[in-house]
Amino acid sequence: MNFKSLMLGAAAVAAATSAQAADLPVAAEPVDYVKVCDAYGARFYYIPGTDTCLRVGGRIRADYQINNFADTTKGLSAWNNHASDGYRFRARGYIYLDSRTNTEFGLLRTYTSIYGTNTNGSEGFDLDKAFIQWGGLTFGHATSFFDYFTGQAFMGVVGRNWSDTTVNLAAYTAAFGNGFSATLSVEDGDFRENGAYGGNRYPDLVANLRVDQGWGSAQLSGALHHVNPAVNTTKDHTGYAVQGGVTINLPMLSSGSNIAFQAAYADGALSYLGTSLADYNGNKTNTGWNVGAGVFFKATSTVGLALDGSYLDVDVANSNSDVTRWAIDGSVQWEPVSGLQIGADMGYASTDVKNSNADLDELLFGVRVQRTF
Repeated sequence: MNFKSLMLGAAAVAAATSAQAADLPVAAEPVDYVKVCDAYGARFYYIPGTDTCLRVGGRIRADYQINNFADTTKGLSAWNNHASDGYRFRARGYIYLDSRTNTEFGLLRTYTSIYGTNTNGSEGFDLDKAFIQWGGLTFGHATSFFDYFTGQAFMGVVGRNWSDTTVNLAAYTAAFGNGFSATLSVEDGDFRENGAYGGNRYPDLVANLRVDQGWGSAQLSGALHHVNPAVNTTKDHTGYAVQGGVTINLPMLSSGSNIAFQAAYADGALSYLGTSLADYNGNKTNTGWNVGAGVFFKATSTVGLALDGSYLDVDVANSNSDVTRWAIDGSVQWEPVSGLQIGADMGYASTDVKNSNADLDELLFGVRVQRTF
């Protein structure tokens, strides 16, 4: 056998060995499959490689609204004011991220909600909520712990007068069992400044007592607010607000039906009444009160009816121009498939300013298509 024959034989053996090796199974790389996390409700899953559960969700809203078309002679509606839009088309998209982890000190949770909006061609982006909860502690951008009832209507085309404000805060909630809890919250007073203010000196102090049980829920809340007028020769004040509310479930009508009542009083802290009227006039604070109510009736498994109403009365100091306002808003909504809601909403409001021609009637109608997932 010569050298050439030897090399040819070696090449043939190598080729056969390679072919056999190609047929051998190759071990797959390990994969972290997504696992369902059922500890916190539906649609949570474990983040691969961690013990943190995450829920990703979102919402798309499309609103079509006819702006104020009230027939009024005391104030300009959108239809008799040449500079105002007679309608509003709005699209809005939300993203929700909710993470939860059990720790030896209690539940560690983070929540983020962001949305972008386009209204009649004008675009904007907003941070809706962003907070951390650990045990009973809450840090970040969240709904004020003063707030309770914020309405039943599907759209709320006219504003109703009650507090519904997201603020920067740091809070502690103590749970006493059987649905009872108490919260003490330090909140950014910038979100509550109505009128011309100087620099802030200390944040708002908010507290509440709350109960959540099978029959419904109830809450008592209070707030202290520093009134620091922009003119430094004007006396500053400590404003305050108190509020009480109750929601009662109505299972005798249908599952999901309920009725709610709420009332509040404020002195120098009118944001807590859900109005932008100034907190002070001259050297005195303005005072006011409101009452509100709402009912939701689950007419069928797919149709819901809602009705809200509120009344506001503000005493403007050093003036004879007190303000009263009442508003009512009703809606019907249909959920043909889970997560998809289509509804119509109509509302009316009347504002009366004593000894003034600034009175205003408001009548609005809107339709919303909404998908939540």
